[in-house]
Parts: sequence; C-alpha cells; structure tokens
Amino acid sequence: MSPDAYLEMAETEADHWWFRGRRKVLQAVLRSLALPPNARVLEVGSGTGGNLDMLAGFGTVSGLEMDRTARALCARKTGGRFDIRAGRCPDDVPFGTATGERFDLICFFDCLEHIVDDVGSLARMQSLLAPGGVIVLTVPACPSLWSAHDVFLRHHRRYSRATLTRCIEAAGYDIERISYFNTLLFPLAAAARWLSRLTGFNAATGAPVPAQPFNAALYGLFSVERHWLAHGALPFGLSLLAVLRKPTGDVGE
Repeated sequence: MSPDAYLEMAETEADHWWFRGRRKVLQAVLRSLALPPNARVLEVGSGTGGNLDMLAGFGTVSGLEMDRTARALCARKTGGRFDIRAGRCPDDVPFGTATGERFDLICFFDCLEHIVDDVGSLARMQSLLAPGGVIVLTVPACPSLWSAHDVFLRHHRRYSRATLTRCIEAAGYDIERISYFNTLLFPLAAAARWLSRLTGFNAATGAPVPAQPFNAALYGLFSVERHWLAHGALPFGLSLLAVLRKPTGDVGE
C-alpha cells in the first residue's frame, strides 16, 4: 500500500466500522475452526497491527510485513509484543521448517490482492502449515467495482468467486468453505461507485471514520453477518472469505 494508506490505517483501524466489523466476522469464523489450544498463528500482511490482539485470543501470533513504515507503526501501537518480521511473498518469507516454524493458522486478511503472484504466495505457505493447519483469507470482491480507492490502496485485482477459486486450486489447496460477505452494504457501495463514474468524481483517497452514529450503524450492519455466515454462504458481497487446507494425504500431514 502507499505510505499515506498505512498512516490512515494506523489512525482508523481501531474505530472504523469496516475494520471493527471485519474483525468481528473473522473472530467468529476462527472460533468455528476448532483450532488447537495456544495455536501458532501467522498473519501475512500484518500491516499496522490492527488484527494482532484479536488473533492473540487464539494463540501465539507472528506477522509478516514488507513495509518498514507499517512495521514501525505496528511496533509503536503494540509495544513490540509480537514477532513481526520483514519479508515479501512469495520469495522472501523469513519463516520456515528449517527453524521449526510451522503454523496451525495462516491468515491473509485483505492482503492477497496486493501481491502480484497470488498463486505462488499461497503455494509458498504450504510448507509453513502444521499438520491439520488451515489458511483463512479475505479479499475484495466484484471486479466491476474497481475504483480509484483500489488504486490508492495499490490493489492488483478484485476477485470474483470463480477467480478466487481458480487461484486457490492452482496453489494446491482444498477449499473447506468460500463465501461472499459484507453483503448488506453492497447496494450502497455499488451505487456510490457507479455514481462516481457518472459524475466523474472519483477521488483517490482513503476512508476516514464517519460520524459516530453512522459509524455505529454501519458496524452493526456489517458485524451481524457473522451470524448468517455461521449457517452457510452469502450469495454476493463486497468481500470474499475462504478457508483452505492442504489436500488430505499430503506429505507432512
């Protein structure tokens, strides 16, 4: 991401409805996975650290982050409580089986779209998964909603369910579940994107925290989807969620 995007993320991710709502949804998904006690957790693209405390509720957390500014902001925010290492997927991953580092849970939370080689990056993680380990990822959905905001965040792509499925399968994983989410707010976001195209106003900026009543309402709408996801997949949305495992019988399982 751009340096401005990291600075904004550090300032807003504790309170902004989108970050808070996504954490609530992801926390519910992770609780459903029956992870081992004190699981070993790796967040790829840990950014400025907004998810680390939530993930720490499931075990011992490490992070991989390519950007120096983001790592510094994360260390300042978390007091250096987490092992966050410099690196880049897929070719510069500072964790490995040679040092005995394998993980029960590997997370790509809105990270994969920033990586040129998404297939290679997912495939690289296979050697870091402990037996029975799982990958949970989220990505922005609906390529037709591509906008200046994606450019500001330095996305390489938005995904459809079909393109994400192809990426996961090409990387050699079985899909345990896949679903759209951030569904209730899809009509509002889609209308805003199309209106910006019609009017020519397409500001390449981030998203500051809205006024408190509006922020609270949006958080409520987003986070309530965790209950629906507990019972099945949602048919459309602004984001996609997937849970992946190595095929049964792979070496090391």
